[in-house]
This record gives sequence, structure tokens and C-alpha cells, in this order.
Amino acid sequence: MFNFDSERYLRIQKGALSLKDELDAAIDSMSEIKNIFFVGTGGAAILMYPAEYILKTYSTLPVFTEISSELMVMQHQHLNKHSLVIMPSLSGTTKETVAAAQFAREKGATTISLVGHADTPLAKLTDYTFVNFAKDDTSCESFYIQSYLIAFRLMYKRKEFPQYHQYIDEMKLLPDALLKVKEAAEQRASAFAQNHKRTSYHILSGAGVDWGQTYYYGMCILEEMQWIKTRPVHASDFFHGTLELVEKDTSLILLKGENRTRPLIERVERFAEHYSREVTVFDTKDYQLEGISEELRGLISPIVFASLLERVSCHLEAQRNHPLTTRRYYKKVPF
Repeated sequence: MFNFDSERYLRIQKGALSLKDELDAAIDSMSEIKNIFFVGTGGAAILMYPAEYILKTYSTLPVFTEISSELMVMQHQHLNKHSLVIMPSLSGTTKETVAAAQFAREKGATTISLVGHADTPLAKLTDYTFVNFAKDDTSCESFYIQSYLIAFRLMYKRKEFPQYHQYIDEMKLLPDALLKVKEAAEQRASAFAQNHKRTSYHILSGAGVDWGQTYYYGMCILEEMQWIKTRPVHASDFFHGTLELVEKDTSLILLKGENRTRPLIERVERFAEHYSREVTVFDTKDYQLEGISEELRGLISPIVFASLLERVSCHLEAQRNHPLTTRRYYKKVPF
């Protein structure tokens, strides 16, 4: 694969899975947890959306995903000593999330940080810290895996998730399966980048457990890392505004997963293909995922999309001669 280190990728994703026993021990030690908060800044918060969706689907445990800076000013009435607050930050230095960790502690909440480095401000503030080193091109899957392990264990502890042991065994197969997804997507990713190296605007759409990855890829990759204008829109909202922007040369990127919301994105697909010549559909059904059951496939599609879209990003970087690390403002100027 172009500009990709397979061994490093497997090491990082298996590193995320290796945290399972520590995560289990932490969660099992907690008592009187009455709600869950995923709290982060930018992409780190967005990557928690699938875990939130899974909890809402299978559990009666109230769950909230909040932006760090907003949480501190909104007077959230559910944040208290019975809350478990999960805070991802790859650097462990994101100032808003560090401040939110202190805020959550003052509210009496139990806090967990998911970081790439142990000796960081966020890691030092939380009750439990879990460390898995990653780089930007591997962090999505790592965060997804960790958040899924947490969600699955919480539901298992509440006797809401009888699939737990089966799904955990299947998750262990995921790193190798994802590497095969990347290999299978390589040619298509290259072709997409060649075709769209000068495209200045994309509409992205997804639904259900895949919505977070849709939003993330538009905002955090195409906008932040490639300076391409995007419009991420939930498939259910597409027909309440965004459809009027579609013309014959409008690029649409549709993420088509395998969960119960698949018909929502299929509706967008039917419309888009009728009115635009530039529709790209990434469908997780196109990838084998050996050893993973149909039921779990419906939940892990965001992880599959993250894996294959990294190949798109890598080829866009080369075709556009725009490194993914280049920034005009982020960490360059005060804001």
C-alpha cells in the first residue's frame, strides 16, 4: 500500500484491544454509575458518537456526548457524582478537555481519560487513565475500539448485552480484518483521489452508527487537513435543505453501513444518482471482515469506514500535493 506501515497499524490497533482487561477492571469496580458522558473537543468527541449510539440502542443507561467547552458553561443537570465521564484526547493536552476534566472532578464524577501519552495534563487529572500511542492516521480506529470495549462492558455489567463474549472474541479479529479492508480499498482510493484532486466541495452523508464518521471525515480530514469545503449532513436531514444544492457535477460521498438505518442512506443514494454524475458510495458490505458476524458488522461499520477512508486521505495528500499535517491556523495562531 502507498505510504503505509502495516506493522505499525496492527501494533496500534492491537494495543487498543490489549486495554480490555484494564478497562474491565475499572468499570467493574465502579458502583452507582447512573449515566455516562463522553466529553471531548473536535474530532475526539465526534469519534465517541458510535459508542453513544450503541448504548442508546441496547441500554437504558442514559448517555450524553458533549463538547468540552460547552459542558462547562451549560449547567448540565445530569452531571454529578453518579456520572462516569470518558474523555478522549490523543495528545492529552487539549486545553478545553483538560479544563473539563477538572470541572467533572469538581462535580464529583468518576473520570476516565483515553490518551496517547501517559505523562500529560489530562492523564494526571482523571481517576483512570488508559494509554495507547497512535498517530493521526491510526487514532480513529484506536479510539473507536476503546470506546466500544467500554460500552460493551457497561452493558454486560447491567445484563443488557448477552452478545458480549461473542462480540469481544470477534473484536480480536478486527485489526487484521481492517488491514485487509485497506488493501482491498487501495485501488479505489487512488482512483477517487485522482478524479477529485481539484474538487473544491463535497457533500457527505451517513446515518445511524455511521453518522459520526461521516461528520468527522468532512470536518476533521477534508476541511482541516486538506482545506476542502464540505457539507456533512445526516441522511434524514438531507431532504430538508441540502438536496437543493445538488447539481449534475456536485460530488456526494455516501457512507453506507449495514445497520438498521441503511435504508436512510439508500434513499439519499437513489436521489443523488438521479441528479448528480459524481456520486461515490462506500459500502461496508463490499468488504469481507472474515470471522465477524453479521450482527457485529452492523455496529463496527464506522471503524471500517475510518480504515478505508484513511487510504483516500493518503492518496488525496499526494495528488493534491497538500500534506495532511499542514495547517494555516490550528496550533499556529492564538484563538
